[in-house]
Amino acid sequence: MASWNPRTEEMPLDELRRLQFKLLKSLVYRLYSFNEFYRRRMKEHQVHPDDIRTLEDVAKLPFMYKSDLRDGYPDKIFTAERNELVRYHVSSGTTGKPTVVGYTERDIENWSESLARAFSSCGLGRGDVMQVSYGYGLFTGGLGAHYGAERVGATVLPTSVGNTERQIELMQDLHVTAIACTPSYLLHMGEVAEKMGISIKNDTDLRMGFLGAEPWSEQMRGRIEDWLGIRAYDIYGTSELSGPMFTECAEQQGIHIWGDLALIEIIDPATGEVLGPGEQGELTITMLQKEALPMVRYRIGDLTAIEEGTCACGRTHPRIGRIRGRVDDMLIVRGINVFPSQVEHALLEIPEVGRHFQIVVDRKGALDSMLVRVEVSEEAFSDKITELMVIKKAVEHRLRSSLNVGVDVELVEPGTLPRFEGKSKKVVDRRSL
Repeated sequence: MASWNPRTEEMPLDELRRLQFKLLKSLVYRLYSFNEFYRRRMKEHQVHPDDIRTLEDVAKLPFMYKSDLRDGYPDKIFTAERNELVRYHVSSGTTGKPTVVGYTERDIENWSESLARAFSSCGLGRGDVMQVSYGYGLFTGGLGAHYGAERVGATVLPTSVGNTERQIELMQDLHVTAIACTPSYLLHMGEVAEKMGISIKNDTDLRMGFLGAEPWSEQMRGRIEDWLGIRAYDIYGTSELSGPMFTECAEQQGIHIWGDLALIEIIDPATGEVLGPGEQGELTITMLQKEALPMVRYRIGDLTAIEEGTCACGRTHPRIGRIRGRVDDMLIVRGINVFPSQVEHALLEIPEVGRHFQIVVDRKGALDSMLVRVEVSEEAFSDKITELMVIKKAVEHRLRSSLNVGVDVELVEPGTLPRFEGKSKKVVDRRSL
């Protein structure tokens, strides 16, 4: 496939590394000089910008964590002035406080450029119609894919999520050739289409899908490709980095991380030691050109490895393998990040419920479902159905507003849920990827 930006995408590796070092050095000096959070953090770790003499010296810099974004709510870590920002995106936080990400005009430009390279590496371009079935709004998925597809000249159909039968009709009528959504939602679309008497494989022009925002396996990829007759590409990003930014190319041999935009490391989650190519560990990213919310050695929590060797497509930038899991207890439900601590925080605000709960995640058909089983407090427990229904509705409403995802709630009697002498097991995940 033709490169969107051949000069950059096929840059000799030694030249790419020199560019990365130049960008890293400039970033570190800027943050030390103008950002109180990073200056304090570097001083605590006894590192100065002058200590960064090679690209490998990035390992001398302190890590950044999700908790730093929470503690810096809403914009204490920003390095851009408010009048320089052109957009905010917001994701749910682990303890009630959301994560706010600001964007300058250049941040949006680099985000679009990253996805333009990614989409074109899979063959998306002028003449294609991209159906974006990620959520639009505070969530980054929809707008990220939207801008990237428009950048390469594709026509965008911004369907967002839901109203599946209508989406399938539009897929047919507008001759959609590509879709961006979660893999589980695409499987759901295939099932709904069959109930409508439509075969996505035979009755539509769909030929590629950019699927992400939740874990999925090679087995699921095979099922999607065989059943729906498309090429399914892994798309990756997080709201903190900008949103979805990187994909596999047509070779489907790892996700290309554009080295002029991001410097990646794989570290041992327990020790923080930098691991070599092919070794599984925690993905850590330094965003080299981000203006509004810089990220230096940000520990994402995803487990993967850097692929060895140069991709057969000719692009020289690093590649990571499929995400293998998480180092924390985060769940991904219908593309939304959910932490048990979020659920606990929300439940503690409702006096009628007890201290014990259990999360049951399952897959109904192709879609994730989440059930929260909650013990009612001794004082509030009643044999009157109407009183319990009021409590149930209050819990459902509080969880939906806190998690940004629909949740089923089951109220149970005090003392019903299992107790554990050791670490409690609050999550039962019955999904098979």
